[in-house]
Amino acid sequence: MVVFSEVVNRALNGPFAREKDFDQKMFMRKTAEVVSKYGIGCDKNHPVPSDNDLADRVFQAALDLYAEVGTYCIDSQRIIQFSREEILEGLRDYSKQGRFGQGIDSKPFPRRTPECLIPPWCSVGACGGAVSSEEVFSSLMRGYASIPLADSITTPSLMSVDGVPIRGKTPLELEGSIRTVLLSKDAVQQAGRAGIPIVNGVASASTDTATIGADHFGLSRTDAWEISAIAEMKVDFSLLNKVAYLQRMGGQHWNATAPIMGGYAGGPEGAAIATAAYNIQAIMINKAEVHHPFSNHIRYLTNTGREMLWIASVSSQAITRNSPLPLAALCFAGAGPMTEMIFYEIAAWTLAAVTSGASIEVAAIAKNTVLDHTTPYEPQFGTEVAHAILGMERKEANEICLKLVERYEEDLVHPPTGKKYQECFNVKDSTPTKEYRDFYKVVKKKTKDLGIPFKV
Repeated sequence: MVVFSEVVNRALNGPFAREKDFDQKMFMRKTAEVVSKYGIGCDKNHPVPSDNDLADRVFQAALDLYAEVGTYCIDSQRIIQFSREEILEGLRDYSKQGRFGQGIDSKPFPRRTPECLIPPWCSVGACGGAVSSEEVFSSLMRGYASIPLADSITTPSLMSVDGVPIRGKTPLELEGSIRTVLLSKDAVQQAGRAGIPIVNGVASASTDTATIGADHFGLSRTDAWEISAIAEMKVDFSLLNKVAYLQRMGGQHWNATAPIMGGYAGGPEGAAIATAAYNIQAIMINKAEVHHPFSNHIRYLTNTGREMLWIASVSSQAITRNSPLPLAALCFAGAGPMTEMIFYEIAAWTLAAVTSGASIEVAAIAKNTVLDHTTPYEPQFGTEVAHAILGMERKEANEICLKLVERYEEDLVHPPTGKKYQECFNVKDSTPTKEYRDFYKVVKKKTKDLGIPFKV
């Protein structure tokens, strides 16, 4: 296995390339080449494919892509390259397994395969979605911690400190990040789940300084950081600094990756291959405990359309059949709280991911761009779907997915925003309003009628 110091050496001394040339002459060209070489094709009528050979060809294409292209370091304009033999050795010998949480909330992150009966890890939360105040932040965190099937939480992002907007690379970013940690730990303790892990580290931080600084204010070694790659197949020294810090202090992290369907990766075929290639990068460079992909549509900024479900499904199958590094796929939905569409989106996406061997994180909703538009009910629904469909065959999941997608696909361009958190939940005690409780029961019944086998 190539050690991290050698990764940094290659970031400093690897082959030189201009970023534009890496994007267009290397990554784009090679991606198109392996799509053709391995005969990868997206069938929109099968958002959950059940072809094992297709999944394995996607992974082989990813292996070819990463062995040829490597990872580009923006700051040095150098390419971090690994030989095919080094990559195969890394895949063969990688034995890290994350264990997150403390006390009764401590458990190892599972390795799953398509159609298996092993329960998925269910991470819940705002996925870094913006909130308007510390009061809303704390209320949401208490609500997330109260979800019975939640295994971990992703926090919202504070947008201001004492009314002053947070700007990156300023002391306010550091202060906002520290408050994120303090508020999160206090909220989960109030909810009676002090040991539940927080897996996006410090959502309000963008720089290495703020992330590392805030880590000292309550995060434990059983929490995790999300360290995000830069699309496509890029890192910078700030990212590598975070990895170096985690390596030294014995921390754990989820390697977050978001290939853009319609961007440098091309269509759904290229985005699926890139997602699988990022799994290899997470082993070779980040030494991660979990791969955390969320390919998004360049126009819709979501991953719940037919092509995006296919990407999530086939890439998850490719990875879980061929790699030792497990994954927690992330749902990026278009609709907002208290809309039928958001529940259909989450149900379809969870079907595609869980039956394909992935664990899940639910859910970034309202495209994760609308202030205060997230509640605990949407991720709670995702966890209930995930546990209801354990062992379901991919063919059955595909049939149900098609029924669900038909309910919302025409609205993906302009999805309903829904209602604010403050209109759906009581901020003081983190409980849903009667209106949302009644709505939740109705839409859950409708989803069950479409084929989700809820136990209750």
